[in-house]
Amino acid sequence: MNPWKGLKGLPHDMWALFFTSLINRSGTMVIPFLALYLTKKIGVSPAEAGTALLVYGAAAFIAAPLTGKLSDKLGPIKIMKFALYGSGVLFFSFSFITNYNWILVTTFFLAAVNEAFRPANLSMITEIVTPPQRRMAFALNRLAINAGMSIGPVIGGFLTLIDYHYLFYANAFASIAAGIYFSSIKWTSISSIKQEAADEKKTQVKFTILNDRYFLFFLLAVIPANLVFFQHLGALPLYIVNDLGYTTAAFGLFGAINTVMIIFLEVPLNNWMNDTPYRKSLIIGALLAGIGFGGFAIATTALSLVIAIVIFTFGEMIFFPITAAYTSEIAPADRRGEYMGYYQMTFSFAFSAGPWLGTVVYQNYGSVILWSGALVFGLITAALMFFVKNNPSVK
Repeated sequence: MNPWKGLKGLPHDMWALFFTSLINRSGTMVIPFLALYLTKKIGVSPAEAGTALLVYGAAAFIAAPLTGKLSDKLGPIKIMKFALYGSGVLFFSFSFITNYNWILVTTFFLAAVNEAFRPANLSMITEIVTPPQRRMAFALNRLAINAGMSIGPVIGGFLTLIDYHYLFYANAFASIAAGIYFSSIKWTSISSIKQEAADEKKTQVKFTILNDRYFLFFLLAVIPANLVFFQHLGALPLYIVNDLGYTTAAFGLFGAINTVMIIFLEVPLNNWMNDTPYRKSLIIGALLAGIGFGGFAIATTALSLVIAIVIFTFGEMIFFPITAAYTSEIAPADRRGEYMGYYQMTFSFAFSAGPWLGTVVYQNYGSVILWSGALVFGLITAALMFFVKNNPSVK
């Protein structure tokens, strides 16, 4: 059995989106090094650098549903072009700003424009593939993101040795290059007739997202697990380096396990689980997240750390594509951008609050309480998933 066979039936447009995301994400350098840039080159305090990251996450949180609605109204292609070209210009301009207050303002607009790509991208994926292909399509999209993210920060690390400003130039170049490639594609899966029908239907929509109690419950249910997954950005490196005494280089190697697994296993795993009911997949993903991060409470040796990382990575590879596919199923056909925007908002919230919450608990209560809490949060999401519908398209 070929574990990659599910990719064969994906349309050409899906592969065009894959390469667009790969090109764009291969230039991701500014955000991973933003704190270092601000402290070392601009001269702000670590707390002020953290504030800039918080502003980025807050802007992404606010912008996600708004850009999702714009995607429904104007079409995802226009929004994605705007995000790619606009972020390219803003990344380039960012390198010339030295005043901290203006940096915060620029960071806000950069996040709003850069993160506009995500809801539109997810909405477009939903449009161009059939419902049975969606899990594989979202897994393929994550493959592009993670493969790109394994390239950008590595190159960025070398560029910082020359000049931090090269991070902004390279990131801007990648965004614009992705925009040029994206603009050159002749999209065949989204017809004008289909778009016109959607426009007509949109005029009849009179209810708001607050009326969809099933979707709101689902969004609230995924938040605890999302907060757990984002501990790898905040508390996990502190725990491995400070508590266990490993070097930062060793932490980088531990982190590479997660990336390599995602690149090579996520698509085959989702192909294998393609017929697994939504509820069961969501429960398994949340459980593995809680067990994996909870395992750090007793993980002290290299082997036990690797086991914990492997467990939560399997949870990540299951949970994220399934939650995206579930959102695409529960969303009305003419409001997928809006729904994907709200779905993306949960990630923006977790990106902002997760690392902060984890480091606060770690600093004040210690690692055992932190990782035990991660286990509880994973279990909370798993328990809540018992109440979601296996067939989300049926209201």
